[in-house]
Amino acid sequence: MPNKKFRTFFDCGSSKMRAGTFNTDNNRDIFCIEKKFFTDELNLESEIKEIIISLERNSNEYINSINLMIDSPKMFSVGISLSKKLDGSKLKQENIKFLVQEAKQQILKYYTNHNITHIIVNNYKINGTDYSSLPNEIECYFISLDLLFICLPTDLILSFKSIFSKLNILIDQIICSSYAKSINYRNNLSLSGHVSFIDVGFNKTSIISYLNDKIISMDVLPIGGNHITKDISTVLKVDLDSSEQIKINFDQNPKILNEQNISTDTLQKIVFARTEEILELCNKSIKSNLYLIDMPRMILIGEGSRILNNKYKDKISFPNDMNFLEETLEGICQSGFRFISEPNKQEVVVVPKKSIKQGFFEKLFHLLR
Repeated sequence: MPNKKFRTFFDCGSSKMRAGTFNTDNNRDIFCIEKKFFTDELNLESEIKEIIISLERNSNEYINSINLMIDSPKMFSVGISLSKKLDGSKLKQENIKFLVQEAKQQILKYYTNHNITHIIVNNYKINGTDYSSLPNEIECYFISLDLLFICLPTDLILSFKSIFSKLNILIDQIICSSYAKSINYRNNLSLSGHVSFIDVGFNKTSIISYLNDKIISMDVLPIGGNHITKDISTVLKVDLDSSEQIKINFDQNPKILNEQNISTDTLQKIVFARTEEILELCNKSIKSNLYLIDMPRMILIGEGSRILNNKYKDKISFPNDMNFLEETLEGICQSGFRFISEPNKQEVVVVPKKSIKQGFFEKLFHLLR
């Protein structure tokens, strides 16, 4: 079988599913697709199958494995520090692996319902000196590692593995979507200093903070754009689908409000009250994690933050330096591709990629698909 040219990435959110397949020989050869399934996940398997068929048709290549990008209100990060005395010989990778493995076992022991998705080394302290990356050829008497673990719920991962398995597709690597996006956007924008990415999703908001090129904290709030939709539904007594359309279009299509006899002022109060609450919770999270006098620059991303990118955003009472980043379908999928393709000195590989050979029955399955 010839070597596969394309690598496929699925970003599975709670309201939208995005997928892209990338030609590893030609970075301009990209095919992306997006589907919505707001408030209805019953047909998730059939939607994924349709996306796979579309990508295969466009790339002219069968897909037998994908990389999965997901987030969850139940994901979290855990920081841990471990140290070890050595005999002064040159520091080896085995010494680092020993400490990482010890820390990993501690995390798995206490968080049995979660899988470790990312292991990040924030700092190496060698003989009392801090290093952002592991130095070469250094004699070591004492080493300490500051590690950050990003964990996702096991049941969420297993549910997606089950769906893709039914389609005879393996998952090569699982990626925290908001983490990968923040790295991609930070690099593209050449941001430095303290920067926090606020990813407002359907039912969660993640806050990922950096100091220059180093991630220093990640927090997840179980609140997102769907809470604004529910507020509109409750106050205005309309169904959730109508509430979502009202939320998205209230500053662009006043006809929708007029048809339902809804006051713009009333709607603004509903929307901005919840929006200010989300931003204030993000503000508190950042302060508690960073212990800063001056707050970092805040970059808002995610579907739930779109409501801030309108002509009424100045009416939101929030003092921080805040910018909105318009995301694209290609940019989101590309975040996963670049995360795997480009080296990250901080990241410890959790599950190494393995080449997968396609068997007879798998080939037959593809012919019938």
